[in-house]
Amino acid sequence: ARHCAALALVALGEPRRAAERLEAIAAASLAGRPARAAVYAQAAQAWLVSGDSNRAFAATTLALTLTPEDADLLMDRALALATLGRYGEAVGDLDRALQLEPTRAEAYVFRAAAWRHMDRADAARRDVERALAISPDNAEALLERGILRQLAGDTEGARMDWERAVDLAPNSATADLAIQNLALSEAGPSRR
Repeated sequence: ARHCAALALVALGEPRRAAERLEAIAAASLAGRPARAAVYAQAAQAWLVSGDSNRAFAATTLALTLTPEDADLLMDRALALATLGRYGEAVGDLDRALQLEPTRAEAYVFRAAAWRHMDRADAARRDVERALAISPDNAEALLERGILRQLAGDTEGARMDWERAVDLAPNSATADLAIQNLALSEAGPSRR
């Protein structure tokens, strides 16, 4: 019941309170390692929603001490690390996630974004192409490839990727970002 009440707090727009309660539940629980790790993972997601990436990182690290071979947790921690600007560490977690599950397209997309932030465009392009080889209609991969194409001066290729991302996931945050990128691209260099 306490677990359900904590999850309800997220739906009620109180992710910080939810995260605190979920962490307390996981710490006090006598359940097995996977169950406790899952609750820590939920706490981490609530911390991310509340904007506290440091606490999200801590919660996913606790979860990974319980289930170190969990690719989803490694990806969650990589996301927290990336929001903290710790891209090199994010790449490390994504490397491990891909060792565990080598066909996870989203892990390649996340790693491509991290590489891009580290000014490693060639590595980013390789990873985004791997993601698209696994999942050709992956809107997030198309968004990322469009960004990489734009940075390389391929405005037309970027536009095509972003339009395709919007078509594939029209009511998503990915589509919103693609639309923003299209608008900036159309505005031209002087307006960016």
